[in-house]
Amino acid sequence: MAAAAAVVTPSGLEDGMSRSRGDGAGEVVVERGPGAAYHMFVVMEDLMEKLKLLRYEEELLRKNNLKPPSRHYFALPTNPGEQFYMFCTLAAWLINKAGRPFEQPQEYDDPNATISNILSELRSFGRTADFPPSKLKSGYGEHVCYVLDCLAEEALKYIGFTWKRPTYPVEELEEETVPEDDAELTLNKVDEEFVEEETDNEENFIDLNVLKAQTYRLDMNESAKQEDILESTTDAAEWSLEVERVLPQLKVTIRTDNKDWRIHVDQMHQHKSGIESALKETKGFLDKLHNEIGRTLEKIGSREKYINNQLENLVREYRAAQAQLSEARERYQQGNGGVTERTRLLSEVTEELDKVKQEMEEKGSSMTDGAPLVKIKQSLTKLKQETIQMDIRIGVVEHTLLQSKLKEKSNMTRDMHATIIPESAIGSY
Repeated sequence: MAAAAAVVTPSGLEDGMSRSRGDGAGEVVVERGPGAAYHMFVVMEDLMEKLKLLRYEEELLRKNNLKPPSRHYFALPTNPGEQFYMFCTLAAWLINKAGRPFEQPQEYDDPNATISNILSELRSFGRTADFPPSKLKSGYGEHVCYVLDCLAEEALKYIGFTWKRPTYPVEELEEETVPEDDAELTLNKVDEEFVEEETDNEENFIDLNVLKAQTYRLDMNESAKQEDILESTTDAAEWSLEVERVLPQLKVTIRTDNKDWRIHVDQMHQHKSGIESALKETKGFLDKLHNEIGRTLEKIGSREKYINNQLENLVREYRAAQAQLSEARERYQQGNGGVTERTRLLSEVTEELDKVKQEMEEKGSSMTDGAPLVKIKQSLTKLKQETIQMDIRIGVVEHTLLQSKLKEKSNMTRDMHATIIPESAIGSY
């Protein structure tokens, strides 16, 4: 179980943060170190351990049929909508575990209202939340991990959980006896034989004094035995047979281990001797090469000075020719610019000329074409016919109007004569 990490606010992370006081007004400037970007991963891991202590798998995930979040679920962006819902669900459950009543948020609730309620509950616990609420809308990041970690700590405090020192089990080391072949002798076995005479408090180094005493005692014993054995009673043939029989068992096989420091030291000595011998051989060649290169450079420098003195006039002429060439190139570029400008003007004049020619051709074709004249004649004949018809109609209308006027006049005269009839005529009737 990981130990609880120190709780810090997002504005003042302990890992990767350094404070420096300003020179002028004495303000404290907070600088984020290179490890601040990874602090939320540490907080997320501590949060997962605290949630396991709160038994969130049995009390929250299984009841709501939720998938268990990964180790860095709220530290990395995967699915913002799902992460925000998981954050709200966990925050509500932790607030309830901390002894405060809090309704479980639903899927269609207002996210701003939910975040403000969670932050108000967090501030009621005495925690600081000096960041905008929009930082929690994404459902991931250091602010989300900070809020959940604070709520988890409050829940652990409410249930009375305290961190204790870890107790390590005492392991009993059993000595295993491994049968070894007496015919093989490894370097480790040789080391063990040398180390057996050392004390437990000393490190595993060879004591030269002990070795000298042991070798002195062995020499004394062997010399005493040699003085005792003056004559041999063993048959030479039997001795040779016994030697042939025991010889395979007396072979000492030393397994070479590449990780052994002795082999490394031998290799270092071999490489050192090889480097020294190669250096002695190559140093003479390098000195000769250095001297030859120095003499060659001196010759090149003297020849260069001689060539410069001999070709000074030609170099001046070359520089003058180069200057003239640059002036000619400038004049050529200016003339080329004028030619391009005149070419552009010529193309514009040519386009205008083509337009005028096209208009003249259209007007000439329209003047030589007799189709419009034929149309005009046809229109004139049609107008004449219509004029004749109109004259006939006008004559008929005038005749009709004259007849009506004459008829009206005759009627009027008749009426006038009828009104002035003499009385005598009336009496006769």
